Amino acid sequence: MKDIILTGDRPTGRLHLGHYVGSLKNRVKMQNEASYEKMYVMIADSQALTDNFDNPGKIRENLVEVALDYLSVGLDPNKVTFFVQSQIPELTELTFYFLNLVTLSRLERNPTVKSEIKLRNFENSLPAGFLIYPVSQAADILLFDANIIPVGEDQEPMIEQAREIARSFNNIYGKTFVEPKAVLPEAKIARRMPGIDGGAKMSKSLGNAIYLADDKKTIKKKVMSMYTDPNHINIDDPGKVEGNIVFTYLDVFSKPEHFEKFLPDYENLDALKDHYRKGGLGDVKCKKFLIKVLEEELEPIRQRRMEYEKDLSKVFKILEEGTAKARKVGEEKVSQVKKAMGINYFEDTDLIKSLEEKYK
Repeated sequence: MKDIILTGDRPTGRLHLGHYVGSLKNRVKMQNEASYEKMYVMIADSQALTDNFDNPGKIRENLVEVALDYLSVGLDPNKVTFFVQSQIPELTELTFYFLNLVTLSRLERNPTVKSEIKLRNFENSLPAGFLIYPVSQAADILLFDANIIPVGEDQEPMIEQAREIARSFNNIYGKTFVEPKAVLPEAKIARRMPGIDGGAKMSKSLGNAIYLADDKKTIKKKVMSMYTDPNHINIDDPGKVEGNIVFTYLDVFSKPEHFEKFLPDYENLDALKDHYRKGGLGDVKCKKFLIKVLEEELEPIRQRRMEYEKDLSKVFKILEEGTAKARKVGEEKVSQVKKAMGINYFEDTDLIKSLEEKYK
């Protein structure tokens, strides 16, 4: 059996470089390899509402932003199925069944949930919907029999929880679900992009992100404000590369040909790092080089986005058609689930016959 791939994002804002190197590039690569049976890309608006329930307009506005980012990075609606989470009620139904298989203490131990609760200051007032979103995410995956989930490193605990739920269901009701596995970016450094402020993680909520849709002026401004080595005050001072966000980004994005094209004074990134460590190389020169590197990566994405922005009705049509296709798959799977659980009362002719015999 060929692989089924599923991945997605919450529409709480435009997608950024962390999403790009942590998952989006991997999705495009998988899409183009064509060694899979199906590939689903979900806009997780229901999950986004768990911590934005009082501001649904934010989700409504960003739905199309995420769709545009998907299309602009090269995800192809002819190769993948895009769908909107809230428009598939079978996901809600499956989440409800799965809740019986998970304890409250297990949800509270989930490392991703714990960190997100702290980030959103939910310690004293935790919405129940937010706490159970790992169960909802398991439903997203298992409803479509997805076994390959391209994610960032911080989402591994969520995939493990989905595996646990699949095992629990299979043990109780019989083999119904496959156990998914997370696929991380090959380069470890790309698994969790730091923010431009030096923060451990690039995040929309922290305001330290470079977005795929940022224009040239914005990219320049953000790169020039990047955290470097606070002790590298003068050009002649020896500089520290480790923890220097400019070099972290160059590790991820720069290629040998970039030096030949934009910075021929240096053979490669190692040579640039050596000079910085010894002293005599300023932060501004390094940042200007990074701007050119990022522009070469982002300009084609930006251009594709502009084309799709001219015809938003086409974008919504892609989402609508993909969601209809995904829902058909979901309906079939829920039917299997109900049969396994013995709650397909009206379709179970054996049940009806046995009861008729009992009451004769």
